[in-house]
Amino acid sequence: MYLELKHLRAVRAIHEAGGLGRAADTLNMTQSALSHQIKAMETLAGVELFVRRAKPMRLSASGQKLLRLAERVLPEIEAVEEELRGDEAGRSGRLHIAIECHACFDWLLPVLESFRRAWPDIDVDIRPGLSFNALPALQKAEVDLVVSSDPEDLDGITFAPLFDYDPVFICAAQHPLAEKPWVEAGDFRGETLITYPVDAARLDVFTQLLTPAGVTPRAVRQVELTAVILMLVASNRGVAVLPDWVVRAVRANPEYAIRPLTATGITRRLYAATRTEDLARPYMAHVLRLARSEPVKLLRV
Repeated sequence: MYLELKHLRAVRAIHEAGGLGRAADTLNMTQSALSHQIKAMETLAGVELFVRRAKPMRLSASGQKLLRLAERVLPEIEAVEEELRGDEAGRSGRLHIAIECHACFDWLLPVLESFRRAWPDIDVDIRPGLSFNALPALQKAEVDLVVSSDPEDLDGITFAPLFDYDPVFICAAQHPLAEKPWVEAGDFRGETLITYPVDAARLDVFTQLLTPAGVTPRAVRQVELTAVILMLVASNRGVAVLPDWVVRAVRANPEYAIRPLTATGITRRLYAATRTEDLARPYMAHVLRLARSEPVKLLRV
């Protein structure tokens, strides 16, 4: 038997309406056309789908099987149709984000809170577990936006610049390096460097300073939370390098010393990588605008 969605819709409509006339009105067709459609279905199936002698008209045992199928399939089809209509109108869609920058939660969550209020029908999610395969996941449409400081030349992917930031050195106020106006790669040789649990190739302190200089810290201690990193630094258990927006809250705290990396400082840029075709979506343009403005607010604190 060859089934079409119109057949399932007809079975459901007749069951709910209890007769051909009201069901035909629901389906925006004539009663005669609906009757012919049902007869054609029964001919194809080789069984009766309705007990016509009953009032109201009711489904046969075979018809009940089709009704159960209709009640499973049609709601899913209709939900997707509604999503597609929303996509066409630019009102709904999906924004699943992968983060290659572990500290980005500090400014990304306020961005998404503002975005949620403006676009309540967009499905938003953050996928930190995809950090090391984020860009391939973006190409395969498993995620929709990747926050990264390392742009690549990828077909169909656009890296939109968000903002510049400075990775800065932070230590306890009583630490000997607090006496220096800036720190250099060699200063890390005898230190315990506290970092996020991210591969060294994803950390600015390594890619921009230590690895080019051939310097290895005495030890590396990986910590998940920014607050814990700051607590350990204040306790003089190690030193850290964090983005300037992360240390904004402790700049005036006498327990800490914050210094630039090298005499001239180091500046990095964050990007939002998206599929090029998605840049035309209104909600994507909006989230990119928010992502550019929110960190500026944080740095003013």
